[in-house]
Amino acid sequence: MLFSMLRRSVTLPFSRLSGTRTVREVIGIGLLALLWLAPTQSVRAEQLRELATFAGVRDNPLVGYGLVVGLDGSGDQTMQAPFTGQSLTNMLSQLGITVPSGTNMQLRNVAGVMVTANLPPFSRPGQRLDVVVSSIGNARSLRGGTLLMTPLKGADGDTYAMAQGNLLVGGAGAESGGSSVQINQQAGGRISGGAIVEREVPLQLGGATGEMELQLKEADFGTVERVVTAINQSFGSQVASALDGRVIRLRGPLNANERVRFIARIESLQVEPLAAPARVVINSRTGSVVLNGAVTLHRAAVAHGNLSIVIDTQYQVSQPAPFSQGETTVVPDSNISVQQEEGALHVVEGADLLAVVNALNALGATPADLMSILEALKAAGSLRAELEII
Repeated sequence: MLFSMLRRSVTLPFSRLSGTRTVREVIGIGLLALLWLAPTQSVRAEQLRELATFAGVRDNPLVGYGLVVGLDGSGDQTMQAPFTGQSLTNMLSQLGITVPSGTNMQLRNVAGVMVTANLPPFSRPGQRLDVVVSSIGNARSLRGGTLLMTPLKGADGDTYAMAQGNLLVGGAGAESGGSSVQINQQAGGRISGGAIVEREVPLQLGGATGEMELQLKEADFGTVERVVTAINQSFGSQVASALDGRVIRLRGPLNANERVRFIARIESLQVEPLAAPARVVINSRTGSVVLNGAVTLHRAAVAHGNLSIVIDTQYQVSQPAPFSQGETTVVPDSNISVQQEEGALHVVEGADLLAVVNALNALGATPADLMSILEALKAAGSLRAELEII
């Protein structure tokens, strides 16, 4: 059939030429065209650096307490935030300025803040870090403020960076005549490059033996097996071995320069991870429901009626009789009514994500109702997925 179609489609134009085109050549051209038009299956391979990290290569959180000055009357009220005045007094004494004891400084242009930053791996003294500044008092806004020199400490109590600079606050607000308006948040800001690294975190990959650990970001035995196979095939020797569903032990070179080349080669390997398990994530605070592409729904019947409870309270005054020495009291009178709509049975079923979404949308349920329906479907064995509530 294909042979006859191809032959009919090219008989006329080739008959006008020299006639040297054969039927075999025509069929070959047609098959090449069909192969070119056919969609190719995309390989979902990822670089290993997206799937795993080397043990010890991580950020280290830093935190510090400091003062922001230069605020336009929007700082802490020192009577309600006494630590701000105490901090300012201590700072001035370190600068050689003595504040008489018992002095009540009514300052509105100073705010006590917490400063946080992340120290990346392999950081060296002199490098700059971005810092986040957040008010801990009752300051209305940090806009226009300047952070004074603040030491940033790690979990061990040692100082690793010093922060200072002008704040960038994304929020805005205005206040006049007892009315105010605010856009976004003004009690926090950022300083780009506002901290300078003063001390590095000691980190040595490989050590004296050259052994390193590669840790997957998500534990999966199948993905670990594929990673080990890809590494050993790339290097042609057994340099990788799996310890569990997350950790892979590597035997790297002892020379530091060769070790860097070894790590770079491993991070650039292409590995196709196993598909993520079917999972449904429910955020009970916001009502958000997220399903991944592996979720399936077996055939089930769902009936869900809306339940509404209305409480109507009216307050009545009970007035005692004259000269009875009674007291006037307020008596609440509450009426509670429960209304429940009838829920019809709906058959839901879905073999893929689109079918599952269409089946759930057909129920016409609100996000709150949908969470209850998904929990019931999971309990009934119809929802073939892990149900995670956050």
